Amino acid sequence: MNFLNDILKFLTSFPTLLHSGVIFGTVIMFGALGEIITEKSGNLNLGIPGIMYLGGIAGLAATFMYENVYCVNAGITPSSAICVILCLVCAFVASAFGGLIYSFLTISLRTNQNVTGLTLTILGSGIGNFFGGSLNKLAGGVGQVSVAATSEAFRAYSSKLVNFFDSFTGKFGLGTLLFSYGFLTYVAIALAIATWYFLNKTRTGLSLRAVGENTATADAAGINVTKFKYLATCIGGGISGLGGCYYVMVYIRGTWENQGTIEALGWLAVALVIFATWKPMRAIWGSYLFGVLYWAYFYIPGLTRSSQEIFKMIPYIVTIFVLLMVSMRKKKEDQPPRSLGLPYFREDR
Repeated sequence: MNFLNDILKFLTSFPTLLHSGVIFGTVIMFGALGEIITEKSGNLNLGIPGIMYLGGIAGLAATFMYENVYCVNAGITPSSAICVILCLVCAFVASAFGGLIYSFLTISLRTNQNVTGLTLTILGSGIGNFFGGSLNKLAGGVGQVSVAATSEAFRAYSSKLVNFFDSFTGKFGLGTLLFSYGFLTYVAIALAIATWYFLNKTRTGLSLRAVGENTATADAAGINVTKFKYLATCIGGGISGLGGCYYVMVYIRGTWENQGTIEALGWLAVALVIFATWKPMRAIWGSYLFGVLYWAYFYIPGLTRSSQEIFKMIPYIVTIFVLLMVSMRKKKEDQPPRSLGLPYFREDR
């Protein structure tokens, strides 16, 4: 009887779990989409966690200075539009700069891609936590930093639209499930679709894929390999950084924490790239699946603490399983770019 009650409780809370999964999944979707673009150029950037740190702290620092310094001194109310634009621009630029550092080291100076990526992760987390701690001190203590106006603007949604659909679906809450998210959630989905179209339906996207598949052949065909690698890595880094921005502004509501959560989400984003087999459209449902699997333990009654930790491992276990299946089946369309992680020197062509 207790078992049946536990199942009933889980089914009742399943819409809430899906809602949490979407919010959680959007963070890693941004990270994965940026890494897919980067890896399509043949660059394996393991610095995504650090880049997400850069995006998160840059957006927070810029809006903190605007909200809590400039607006307070000027005696004016923060503009939601300025808050959002300032946050997104600073997050994207800082993250793209992280991609530029990686590109300069691996493409121009020919350093090892794996070592450079891991170093960038350490650098990004150090910068994020240093400036995050500084903002906390400026705000008056640990956990005191807040950009409420910016966070509210990012989390705003149409309650009328939600209530309209909820009135038809009752407790299931279809309106809540589909429309109760901030605009960046829908931007992430649109970006995934746009990335798929760019990579598969445009000449520039096909040239980028050619660089990642066979760099020497693409170079011989007249494609500027260096330019494509630089642009893909920098733009991909900027997109990944939006995941850190989303985490700070939406997930933890405009504050800063030094618990290493962004780094963990960054590695989940890298795992999602493999799970999605380098396809942007698969990253949409894959990110939400990761979100649901990651938070499932919170909604399953009677789990011990050790059992909860096992459930948190599920996304990684699923990724390993998918990697094994892809390796065994050897379907050409599911394989990584053939030049992924391999240095290219024109003189060796």
